[in-house]
Amino acid sequence: LQVFDEGKDVTPHPLFHSDPNAVVPRQGKLLASSAHFGATGSGTYGSSSTSISNASTTESILDETVEPGSRRDTTVSLSGVQGRQEEIEELTEEDLDRSVDIYLTETETIWILDMPSVAVSVESEDAGRIQERNRIYADICKNRPGNDRFVEKMMQTINGAAKNKEVQCDQIIMEDKGMTVTSWDLYNSFNVLEIKPTSKAEGSRATAGRSTKPHTTKEHDQTTSVSSDRGSTSSSTKISESSVLARNHEEEECHSEAILTSEKFQQDLFFMERILMENIFQPKLAAYRQFPVLIDPDITTDASGTVAAVKEAKEKEHGKEKKDKEEQKEAFIEPSILSDVNKILEETVPPRLERLWSYTCDLTNGHSVSSMAWSKVNPDLLAVGYGAFDFKEQKKGLACCWSLKNPMWPERIFQCEHGVTALDFSMASPNLLAVGMYNGSVAIYNVRSCKDVAPLDSSESPNKHTGPVWQLRWVEQDRSATADGKTERLICISADGRITEWLVQKRLDCTDLMKIKRTESEKKKLPGEKERRSEALISQQAAGMCFDFHPKDTNFYLAGTEEGHIHKCSCSSREQFLKTYRGHKGPVYKVAWNPFSTDMFLSCSADWSIILWHQDSQSPLLTFSSATAVVHGIMWSPKSAFVFAAAKESRVEIWDLSVSILDPVISYFASPREKFTSVLFATNTDCLLVGDSRGEVSVFELQNLAAPNSNKV
Repeated sequence: LQVFDEGKDVTPHPLFHSDPNAVVPRQGKLLASSAHFGATGSGTYGSSSTSISNASTTESILDETVEPGSRRDTTVSLSGVQGRQEEIEELTEEDLDRSVDIYLTETETIWILDMPSVAVSVESEDAGRIQERNRIYADICKNRPGNDRFVEKMMQTINGAAKNKEVQCDQIIMEDKGMTVTSWDLYNSFNVLEIKPTSKAEGSRATAGRSTKPHTTKEHDQTTSVSSDRGSTSSSTKISESSVLARNHEEEECHSEAILTSEKFQQDLFFMERILMENIFQPKLAAYRQFPVLIDPDITTDASGTVAAVKEAKEKEHGKEKKDKEEQKEAFIEPSILSDVNKILEETVPPRLERLWSYTCDLTNGHSVSSMAWSKVNPDLLAVGYGAFDFKEQKKGLACCWSLKNPMWPERIFQCEHGVTALDFSMASPNLLAVGMYNGSVAIYNVRSCKDVAPLDSSESPNKHTGPVWQLRWVEQDRSATADGKTERLICISADGRITEWLVQKRLDCTDLMKIKRTESEKKKLPGEKERRSEALISQQAAGMCFDFHPKDTNFYLAGTEEGHIHKCSCSSREQFLKTYRGHKGPVYKVAWNPFSTDMFLSCSADWSIILWHQDSQSPLLTFSSATAVVHGIMWSPKSAFVFAAAKESRVEIWDLSVSILDPVISYFASPREKFTSVLFATNTDCLLVGDSRGEVSVFELQNLAAPNSNKV
């Protein structure tokens, strides 16, 4: 390549000669492509001209056919180019048709982001060096406390970005509250508001009059003294009047507070409240006690319409009796035959439950009724325990004592730290109320005392229960060796698998009456079936749910478990069951001996069934399952050997086995938002008490139920 400028050769000389021969620089693709159109070409750039030889053209053609690795050479000798040109000229058609291999190689990797790993394999080469560095760092951290070479410093970092968080809460429940205000309440409150501002204003005026008195001038000394004397007399009279009014008002307030806090006034209010409640609930209480209803002739109806309804019923009954007497006189029917006819007519009317009232107040709303018990001495006193059965719904519990004389507010209220699961009154000491709680503690309250503190508690007992106390009961046991003849003891059953007897002394302490062991289910082996390995038990003890002592021999008792088994146990044997009754597929919630036929007992379970058992047979006699709902409680009627009540979640059922063993004679359905949890028969009347999940204890009257025959069992 030679460069000429106006006929002068201005070609630059090379700086390096690798070969004594002429050195020809490598041609690029651009010049090679331009040389493809002709062997020799020229172009004018300004005043310069360029010429390209055939050798350079041949070189550029060869550059595109050689391997990529050879493209890194910067110079090519002229002899090599001439040799390649001769080789290209000697190519034949066979050489042109021959395939040529072209190899493409990969370029070097370009790292855009390199994040070295913080973990190294133990088998790597750098493992030893990194372990040594870690050991040195650990030694530095160990020697850091108390070392002067280390200094703590603080630095400010960028604040994190604010985030919006949303929290979902329960719906806010709105309630309307109202109160009754009399005219004298308005008058007294209005006078109080008037007296206080006037006294403050008069006091401020008096202080202002006093402050202006020292600022009198010497020139008008005589006049100012007179005016000041008049001002002082007027202000003093106003102050004296306001002080007298304020003093009288304070004396009246102190006197009224003394009256309201006096014990005599509290007692009078207590009796007045009972009288008002008995006047309001008089028809319902009379129906509860099965007394005739007394109706005031001046009263035609009340808010609930109960008086009018009772009056109408009495008129119908009176008209019916009158009509029967007239028919008897006309037909000369014997009284015995007439009574039989009346019985037949009564049997045609279906039995039903008539709701009288409910024991409920603002304090018990939202607490589920867990247990109920009558006082052994006072049949009008009812103890109700409030607590949840589910672990997720646990909250503080209540134990309330209700009286028939005031169904709107309990006589005694005992606040408990945990949910109440069981309670019972003592027979030997009627003022003692035993309460079992969800955390396994047992407390004994004195219902004669108004204090909310339990005199005896099992919190300090080393043998206290570790699971919920599902049932407790005061049991009288015959002790012929003792002078008293009978002694009373407190028995509890808990979810920790223990049945305990509590000793009521200076403090509560217990001894184990029985430890309920788990039993394997008896599965029938099919012919040809191999024996299976027994499954390992997580706990050796089964959770106890309920118990009931034999009505005649208190040495024997039944115990229901969470496995669905019922064990017959003896107080004399603490290690072995006498019998085991298998029939339920879920936890047994209640067992109850028949008070008349003492060989029979009932059991209810979470498997929706009620089973009638005979103590000599380990297979069920009858199974009652009228609805697909959990049966929480059962109880035999104290007046009939055939009648019992069952509390299911959705309904309350009254069964009469003398009428039907397939369907209940009475079914009372619950409202959509409530569930029935327990039942209890009244001891001296034909009434039934039902507790629900909303904290209400409803009192029902059993109407048109067949009269029991005491001789028939």
